[in-house]
Amino acid sequence: MQLFRSVIFTTLFFLTTAFYAIVLMVYGIWIPYPKRFYLAKNWADVLMWMLDKVCGLKYQVTGRENIPPGAHITMWKHSSSWETVAQATVMPAQAWVLKQELMWLPLVGWAMKLLHPIAIDRGAGTAAVNRVVAQGKERLQLGLWVVVFPEGTRMPAGETRKYGVSGALLASRAGCKVIPVAHNAGKFWPRRGLLKKPGMIQVVIGAPIEGAGRDPREINKDVQEWIESTLKTLD
Repeated sequence: MQLFRSVIFTTLFFLTTAFYAIVLMVYGIWIPYPKRFYLAKNWADVLMWMLDKVCGLKYQVTGRENIPPGAHITMWKHSSSWETVAQATVMPAQAWVLKQELMWLPLVGWAMKLLHPIAIDRGAGTAAVNRVVAQGKERLQLGLWVVVFPEGTRMPAGETRKYGVSGALLASRAGCKVIPVAHNAGKFWPRRGLLKKPGMIQVVIGAPIEGAGRDPREINKDVQEWIESTLKTLD
């Protein structure tokens, strides 16, 4: 039964995403960015509601008081597709660092271009890092948060890898804070497979980590240690 529910949700996921992509393409060029992001947030809210009603998968956020005013960088654990949606409903108006292949998707990729993403070639090395820093500064100046998945790819629940340097370097160069986010969505919505398990995803927003003037490696160390240690408490 749960697999059947998961299939229904996945179908609704694609249909809903296509619908919002079309709406954004039709109206996005005529409206200012805050209203464009409102559409993205509404898309995320609708999908989170569907996930609850169809699959019985809810989420709970603690630490919202740790979100400071202004525009900063947020680094999220990457273990599922869930957080690629949830980030829009949990955090303020934002720009996403994502792989450039997503921009080639019909409808979805075209619509995302209107949301000021930072699209990178993950195989480009230093050039990709420089792109995140340069475009990230522009997004921050526009008042947008920059969302980074420092692991670069979805990791199985309970695993991690060396964090990429781009988000930490941006924080150091732009003189802003990094807000780490840990969650256990990978236990309920694994990175591979169709099944979405019922339950409660726990999301924890950590205290801001200062980036101004610091070595990016030290920033990454602080972020990774906090996220991974927090995940152990959720497990």
